[in-house]
Amino acid sequence: MRTDLFASRHIGINEHDTQVMLRKIGVSSLDELIDKVIPANIRLKEPLALPEALSEYEFSKHIAGLAAKNKRYATYIGMGWYDTITPPVVQRNVFENPVWYTSYTPYQGEISQGRLEALLNFQTAVCDLTAMPLANCSLLDEATAAAEAVSMMYALRSRAQQKAGANVVFVDEQIFPQTLAVMTTRAVPQGIELRVGKYTEFEPSEEVFGCMLQYPNASGCAEDYAGFTEKAHAADCKVAVAADILSLALLTPPGEWGADIVFGSTQRLGVPMFYGGPSAAFFATRDEFKRNTPGRIIGLSKDKYGKLCYRMALQTREQHIKREKATSNICTSQALLATMASFYTVYHGQEGITNIASQIHSITASLEKHLKKLGYTQVNQQYFDTLRFVLPDHLSAAQVRTIALSKEVNLRYFENGDVGFSIDETTDIAALNVLISIFAIAAGKDYQKVEAVNKVSTISGPLKRTSSFLTHEVFCKYHTETEMMRYIKRLDRKDISLAHSMISLGSCTMKLNAAAEMLPLSCPEFMSMHPLVPEDQAEGYRELIHNLSEYLKVITGFAGFSLQPNSGAAGEYAGLRVIRAYLESIGQGHRDKVLIPSSAHGTNPASAIQAGYDIVTCACDKEGNVDMADLRAKAEEYKESLAALMITYPSTHGIFETEIREICQIIHACGAQVYMDGANMNAQVGLTNPGFIGADVCHLNLHKTFASPHGGGGPGVGPIGVAEHLTPFLPGHVLFGNSQNQVSAAPFGSAGILPITYGYICMMGTEGLTQATRIAILNANYLATCLQDTYGIVYRGATGFVGHEMILECRKIFEETGITENDIAKRLMDYGYHAPTLSFPVHGTLMIEPTESESLAELNNFVDVMLNIWKEIQEVKDGEADKVDNVLINAPHPEYEAVSDQWEHSYTRKKAIYPIESVRNNKFWINVARIDNTLGDRKLLPTQYGTFD
Repeated sequence: MRTDLFASRHIGINEHDTQVMLRKIGVSSLDELIDKVIPANIRLKEPLALPEALSEYEFSKHIAGLAAKNKRYATYIGMGWYDTITPPVVQRNVFENPVWYTSYTPYQGEISQGRLEALLNFQTAVCDLTAMPLANCSLLDEATAAAEAVSMMYALRSRAQQKAGANVVFVDEQIFPQTLAVMTTRAVPQGIELRVGKYTEFEPSEEVFGCMLQYPNASGCAEDYAGFTEKAHAADCKVAVAADILSLALLTPPGEWGADIVFGSTQRLGVPMFYGGPSAAFFATRDEFKRNTPGRIIGLSKDKYGKLCYRMALQTREQHIKREKATSNICTSQALLATMASFYTVYHGQEGITNIASQIHSITASLEKHLKKLGYTQVNQQYFDTLRFVLPDHLSAAQVRTIALSKEVNLRYFENGDVGFSIDETTDIAALNVLISIFAIAAGKDYQKVEAVNKVSTISGPLKRTSSFLTHEVFCKYHTETEMMRYIKRLDRKDISLAHSMISLGSCTMKLNAAAEMLPLSCPEFMSMHPLVPEDQAEGYRELIHNLSEYLKVITGFAGFSLQPNSGAAGEYAGLRVIRAYLESIGQGHRDKVLIPSSAHGTNPASAIQAGYDIVTCACDKEGNVDMADLRAKAEEYKESLAALMITYPSTHGIFETEIREICQIIHACGAQVYMDGANMNAQVGLTNPGFIGADVCHLNLHKTFASPHGGGGPGVGPIGVAEHLTPFLPGHVLFGNSQNQVSAAPFGSAGILPITYGYICMMGTEGLTQATRIAILNANYLATCLQDTYGIVYRGATGFVGHEMILECRKIFEETGITENDIAKRLMDYGYHAPTLSFPVHGTLMIEPTESESLAELNNFVDVMLNIWKEIQEVKDGEADKVDNVLINAPHPEYEAVSDQWEHSYTRKKAIYPIESVRNNKFWINVARIDNTLGDRKLLPTQYGTFD
């Protein structure tokens, strides 16, 4: 083992382990296994042309050098991004804690109670601040939340509006330009028109079904929209409001003046700017719209013994169940960042949040007073943190800019020559005086240094908030660091993450998120960078982004890349929009159908529908492959209208289909494009790639293949690679002069987590990346061999092997015993394991993906657990265990039941709690028993104030 090579630390299997596993599988070498798994005609002929691998120490020096190229100016650009102070107790114990950042989306509620509670706190804080009764637990960013609001209002049109063909959303002109750009990208293919104008001149008409406002608006002015909202409602129009959530501590919240949807960003609640992302958007609405609400909603429920608990509610709205009929294509939210924002509100409470908001507003008011004395005219009558100044006739914005840059300050420069700034939590007296000095020098006048700022409020009349918020006890108890630290720890002890055991979720690639990759994220030069600073201030970020894009081109075989999509589903959508733009450019814009195999992940049809396409489903054969006869027939039938095929490779069945090249040729012969879903790219890297296979576009999941953490349900990054002919249509950004296909608020999406993937590639190098793929395939085939004689493997490739994941057969178990795949999943919790993927892509099965990061010891322990559970199933089958009172039906067994004075089961405590020795040595104590899923849906309680009484 080369201890100086990062790959030796990342990959869990050594050479000796490899030989043991190969003997078990029945092949003589790893090369032989790979030859049997991956079709020869798609194997790369040459190694990836990547730089030589860096050691962890060498990478630490390299990434520090890049960080040093980022210039940390005091930035007051605003426009949706603001500097903030992340409480160190949150940074240290959440953001930098692998229990929080390596956990998965909390579908398995019994082992996710900690982050579910944190996310419910987030929803509660959002509901309180917006004065709305319902919020989801985050969306990708403010701009995509706006697009979701438009789609939701469209779905909520009255019958009369649908009959009349109402398809117009009125958008006030004072909305952030990046928000309008993303709304436009998403609205056009759905046949929705965005009509931009002044809200004061809005006249309802039968084609208008919704309205969009910004509060405070893009110039920073806080307008009284109550009359407008009343007028819109009288015309049966919904009103959506993009709100600055921190301002709502002082401004009357939109829920109190009639808004139907309130959304925005929680970035300024303690989440660094990260050059644009990631941060958590919020989305709040009325209770009656709950089934149309996009994203995940956390709700209260009870476990089987009546204990109050948390779960993800109303999941039947989501793409993994509803597919093309889903409310949204959203698969990833921003759970880690929402968790940070929630702890920020818990730590500060109502008083602390109000004090922060008041300090920001008071400094803003003080600056207005002093700059007016210098001869500047301020145009915002009511404001929270943003001022906009008309300059004196003798002065230009360029002159102000020169002075500001000399003092390492970034201001906002409006197109008409006005100059403005947005104050934030980090602005202090020293910064205030620097700002005054810039404008004084520009005006050629003296100024008096300010010694202190008195608490003042210029907000008056109906705009001034009078209602209380954050009154639940959780926001009142944890205001010292000791209490906060213990609260965070109390929650993280309730959750299984990669810090505890392997997470074998198929199609999710829960691999190591190495510390050496994660450390750069805590570097201030990466954390506190505003996405709209001049390019020369972000040279480190720009160089990293360029290098990473070039590496991804090499790995995928594509000519162009965009890092803008901030989730896998956003990548899918962006790729489909690129295809649409290309087809329109060559006079083929009439092509409106996308062919999707029946085995595809639910995001594929959901994304295609959102991109304005109709779905044609292609069958799979009994071996799990695309049914070639059906594919040819469908391609021929729709050849004049077919826009694309969406296909996952290897397939969602875990198989490298031998006909993939022919599939691409069939689609191209129709004049259509091939979209490859990169969810299973972890089985391709270094051995084959989408470009070589023949795909035209592919999104990658950096949070799967490229070592970025899942964060308990986000952040994710879904960059897209495209072939040469599609490069002109990659997403642009409105603030860089080109809003074509823009899908994210920030130019580079979630740029803040790109150092993770960059580090992974730099430290793995060609050999490491290729070996990771080979070991991922080895591990999957090893598990398949170990479990084939008990559970059985549903699908195998043409030569009898699986790819990087496999599907365990559980349907016969149910037929013979009544034990379901869900019972097996819950029983795994008693053994300290997160469940594999349930009932996807085949109902009644479990899909397992071990990744390359797990050791042979961990794989063997997992096998022992699965075989012991198999024995428990056989006991039920043979009548040795009661069919209605057994360890599987009753799983998981919570700690409070284990220590209870009463034990009423027909089996022993030991069998339930310590079924094998490895569990006794490393017991994960579960907090709740099996959760009642129907109760929490029948009565949705999406905040901490809810009660079933």
